[in-house]
Amino acid sequence: MVMKSNNHLEPGIARPRVRTARMPVADIISFSLSWIRNPLRVAAVAPSGPAVAALMTQEITAETGPVIELGPGTGPFTYALLDRGVRERDLTLIEYGSDFIRLLQTRFPQARVVWMDAAWLDKYKLFENAPVGAVISGLGLLTMPPHKVVAILSGAFGYLRRDGAFYQITYGPRCPIADPILDGLGLQAACIGQTRRNVPPASVYRITRRKP
Repeated sequence: MVMKSNNHLEPGIARPRVRTARMPVADIISFSLSWIRNPLRVAAVAPSGPAVAALMTQEITAETGPVIELGPGTGPFTYALLDRGVRERDLTLIEYGSDFIRLLQTRFPQARVVWMDAAWLDKYKLFENAPVGAVISGLGLLTMPPHKVVAILSGAFGYLRRDGAFYQITYGPRCPIADPILDGLGLQAACIGQTRRNVPPASVYRITRRKP
């Protein structure tokens, strides 16, 4: 199922900003319940904290342009993107968990919220050509079969500019994308940072196209 939202605030009305430094208790409860219901789809037992959110978005600025976020959940990375200067109307949030859709629509009314599996990215024309500057992924790629990881990456890089990057969080000791998949798609991965100030501790990888 695919559901899109393009709600906008009236001109002149400012949307209250919830800073990444505070995580509402309701978010933790909602996220944990979703994990209990489907631990393979929800990658962590709690929403990402401010430390890893800052790590995920440290290379993104207002000049990055349109950004796609995969698996935004309750929106911790989304808030961090806004804090980095990305315009809310430049955000496309891809979420498959129905528990989070209404929450995302309420919190980010100027963003485009799309209810679908990230593996379907190449089946829908979300953008013309390839204008996207970055893709932020909170998906649990380690629990997915290889063919689905390939579909997600292929779809994402179909929207990314040549100089665009795919940022992936992981709670494992190494890159969650296997070398044969990276090689087959002509991609390369680099760890851009780690933090223990998260539950669980996390690392972030930047995935880019290999230079000819």
